[in-house]
Amino acid sequence: MGFFNFFDRTAKKSKPAAVSQEDRGFLVFENTSEVIQAENLLKREGWTVQVMGPPPEIHSGCDLVITFPLIEELNILRLLDKNHLPPLSVVPVTGPLLEPVGIYQVKDFGEYLMVRAANMKIVVEKKNRKIVNVSGGGCPDVPYLARKMVGKTIDEAPRPREIGHTLCGYALELAFEETRVRCAP
Repeated sequence: MGFFNFFDRTAKKSKPAAVSQEDRGFLVFENTSEVIQAENLLKREGWTVQVMGPPPEIHSGCDLVITFPLIEELNILRLLDKNHLPPLSVVPVTGPLLEPVGIYQVKDFGEYLMVRAANMKIVVEKKNRKIVNVSGGGCPDVPYLARKMVGKTIDEAPRPREIGHTLCGYALELAFEETRVRCAP
């Protein structure tokens, strides 16, 4: 293997772990399904990306955007194009008005913690990490998700992404992950 081939392989694995606001961009997609597919692909390939709510200035119909390291725009766009997931647009974060909107809301009720992501909520009893409620959304799989998760600890419960198939399931996965982080033993 030549020096340049080794360098290229090493460079791919050393993606930036964190970027400042000035160094980020948004990938804007037509629909939520494309956002989910793109996020999965980019994370699987090792990119540091985050799904957030779009700022009002670039709202395009989809309620989510992907933030990414702007310095990697060309490589990310090549990967997305290769996988037939081109974004509608790429928008650099150029000022505070283009700040993405956080999709998490957290409410601590003392014994219980509620995490909301987009339109889905999960409530956990903090002392034993047991899921006591799943609610929100309007998708047909919400009752199924609730039935499979309520009464189990966050370690025992199935991941919403594995058993859900809608935007609500995706949003519940985000809330579930945030709950796991906040209720870590």
